[in-house]
Amino acid sequence: MDIQKQELLYEGKAKKVYKTTDPDLYWVEYKDDATAFDGKKKGTIMNKGILNNKISTHFFNLLESKGIPTHLVKQVNDREQIVKAAKIIMVEVVVRNIAAGSLSKRIGLPEGTMLPRTVLEFYYKDDALGDPLINEYHIYALNLATPEQVQTISSIALQVNDILREYLKDKKIDLIDFKLEFGIHKGEVILADEISPDTCRFWDVETKEKLDKDRFRRDLGNVEEAYREVLRRLTGESI
Repeated sequence: MDIQKQELLYEGKAKKVYKTTDPDLYWVEYKDDATAFDGKKKGTIMNKGILNNKISTHFFNLLESKGIPTHLVKQVNDREQIVKAAKIIMVEVVVRNIAAGSLSKRIGLPEGTMLPRTVLEFYYKDDALGDPLINEYHIYALNLATPEQVQTISSIALQVNDILREYLKDKKIDLIDFKLEFGIHKGEVILADEISPDTCRFWDVETKEKLDKDRFRRDLGNVEEAYREVLRRLTGESI
């Protein structure tokens, strides 16, 4: 069946999601818009939509090949994907290997400190509240997910971490931390959203140069160049 894009279902900070002629599938368009600090800082990163679409597609294909269930069906063009129509679980999962960003501020570890074990954090996906840090008891009290779903989410998140860290070693990239989102599709918990320099902290192994959205957050410049470098290291492609 030839899938066609239909009306806009949702527009977020980084993507537009459309219904399709197949009720089980959505059509996702990646935008060049950039935001930080819960939308307080806004801007545009040239070609970000193209770069993140390609990078995220690459990562999701890698994870699928390793047995991780994801929402990706296929990349349609430079900016668009077709994905499974998942009901998003309103819990963002952050996986941390090295102290950076809010973790450094919150617990006083200098940025760049290697954590002796991986840290998993949960955040309530609610822009109006500023996506607050929560724990499993909050998740159950708010009825955001069941204990079984939280266990599945945690297990997948740690598997994703292991796969990506090992893969990125050969690309001379350290995976500092990253955010994941999950959804329910036909009763199954699957990985959703994206994995890109927007949602990960990537540092060059040798120089510790930041290759992610921190360049935008912290006004470091060369944001598009950093995203391009990630794509080049992953796929050899230059745009």
